Amino acid sequence: MDWMTVVAFIAGLVLLIGGGELLVRGASRLAVQLGISPLVIGLTVVAYGTSAPELAVSVQSGLAGSADLAVGNVIGSNIFNVLFILGLSALITPLTVAQQLVRRDAPLMVGVSLLLLVFALDGRVSRIDGALLFAGLLGYSVFVVRESQGETASVRAEYDREYGQRPRGRLAVQIGLIVAGLALLLLGARWLVSAAVTIAQAAGVSEAVIGLTIVAAGTSLPEVVTSIIAALRGERDIAVGNVIGSNIANVLGIAGLTALLVPDGLSVAPALLRFDLPVMLAAAAACLPVFFAGHRIARWEGALFFGYYLAYTTYLVFDATGHDALPAYSAVMLEFVLPLTVVTLLVVLARSVRPRANR
Repeated sequence: MDWMTVVAFIAGLVLLIGGGELLVRGASRLAVQLGISPLVIGLTVVAYGTSAPELAVSVQSGLAGSADLAVGNVIGSNIFNVLFILGLSALITPLTVAQQLVRRDAPLMVGVSLLLLVFALDGRVSRIDGALLFAGLLGYSVFVVRESQGETASVRAEYDREYGQRPRGRLAVQIGLIVAGLALLLLGARWLVSAAVTIAQAAGVSEAVIGLTIVAAGTSLPEVVTSIIAALRGERDIAVGNVIGSNIANVLGIAGLTALLVPDGLSVAPALLRFDLPVMLAAAAACLPVFFAGHRIARWEGALFFGYYLAYTTYLVFDATGHDALPAYSAVMLEFVLPLTVVTLLVVLARSVRPRANR
């Protein structure tokens, strides 16, 4: 691996992030000019738009024959979104979830994660599976638009402040931003995928590991920016809703569309099926207790999520490099850390259900 490969990877990542930003900015401004509700814009246009880098990379990887990179990118991005982004956002400010739709989306995120796992049990997400997943995204979009009409005034005001300002410039300017964003996404994905495959081969690790780590974290940077800025501004529903919406879009839209476009569907490596897909499902399930009415994602819960992402990444590094510490590390995680976390989340769940039962 030479330095040009590293430059190509970084350049591809920069183009992806820049292209995603232009796409989201142009599409959201165009939606405002067309009179679409700021709440709908935030829940669909922005949430899906921040997943555009993942879509570009996964489709390019799948068509190039690097299915492990495509699937690893989806799984790794969802794990990163929940554990890293939500964890870091909650460390900045405790996240109170007032938005009804977000609380309904949390179980849906668990459901679509489980569905992807079931589809992958035979070692492949077929084109039929992909069509079903993508159809689910279309149905979810209709559901979001309909349910958004019943949100509270405070939630609507939060989205109005963020997305309701009427943009300057003509319609053609917004369309130009969208076209430029798409062009940068396509070029950036091509560079990044090619460089990622070369890096994996040179480092002696699987493409799946590269997809789960540096590619997933890199393509999730738009979600990082959106959620962290929202948390700093006190826009807690946007911070959380962006993560949940993006995760649902990743499974239904990105995995679905990629499997649909690749002639033989997406093959799923045994390691991903055995470990990483269950971790993605567990991370989604860990959100359930903290989305009950009246509960918030406290700083200690954010620290727990963030710590788990570090632990997960450490495991991947140890496993990929065959480190001597892997057996002891795995034993500590399985015998002490995971059971303690399960007990903690059950306590949180019980405390969340009790006030509702008393009302």
